[in-house]
Amino acid sequence: MKKLFDELAYEVSKRTTEKYSTSFSLGILALKPCIRNSIYAIYGYVRLADEIVDSFHGYDKKRLLARLYADTNCALEEKISLNPILQSFQETVHRYAVDPELIRQFLHSMEMDLTKIDYNAERYREYIYGSAEVVGLMCLQVFTEGDSAQYEELKPYAMKLGSAFQKINFLRDLKQDYHILGRTYFPNLDMTVFDNAIKSQIEHEIHSEFKEALLGIKKLPASSKFGVYLAYKYYLSLFAKIRRKSSKEILENRIRIPNFQKGLVAVKSYLRYKMAYL
Repeated sequence: MKKLFDELAYEVSKRTTEKYSTSFSLGILALKPCIRNSIYAIYGYVRLADEIVDSFHGYDKKRLLARLYADTNCALEEKISLNPILQSFQETVHRYAVDPELIRQFLHSMEMDLTKIDYNAERYREYIYGSAEVVGLMCLQVFTEGDSAQYEELKPYAMKLGSAFQKINFLRDLKQDYHILGRTYFPNLDMTVFDNAIKSQIEHEIHSEFKEALLGIKKLPASSKFGVYLAYKYYLSLFAKIRRKSSKEILENRIRIPNFQKGLVAVKSYLRYKMAYL
């Protein structure tokens, strides 16, 4: 009756996604049913690591992350885990032959969150790659379902999209990262002089990445194109809202998109998709 446990494992990953991210949950619902569970599994796994470094204050985060690292290796080697999130993740990794190096790079970036780092351009690039771009690549391996030529063609676009999402997260969470977690990711940035000019420079970089990422979204297989496009549109609406705020406002408040507005974005995106504008 292992089938029951596997179903439970994927259900836990799905619930984890729904609990933490309305945007990604709706985006995943727009994927073809045959690949949804695997994307839930990837999201659930990266969320687990994120929670360790971002939320488990008062606990030994370094030890917890090391345990997750070891448990991940065991799950991948033994092809089973008693942790439902690890179980669904290892099953997805094996089913789609996800590159283990992507997982290692992801956990490396999570380790970087455990120490205070003054980010220069090189370390910033290293962190973005491990924390965001490789997650996009894991998903791309599911979307392309073993078509290595298609994976290689779409790889740069998936990395751009992951990077743009992450940089928007940085801007959205600036207040919490700086005031509560004591982190700033943008390279060589003195938060005491963060102003509209610096904010505009960061936004220009994100805008360019979004523009490139859209080219890749248009080339995705039908099973994933609308789902990824929807997530892109959600983040684009959040980005537009952030751009309308001053540097002072985003340092004081966490910017978010209300659920009713997300619903409008979903409807407009679906119509655009069905009218073959994508």
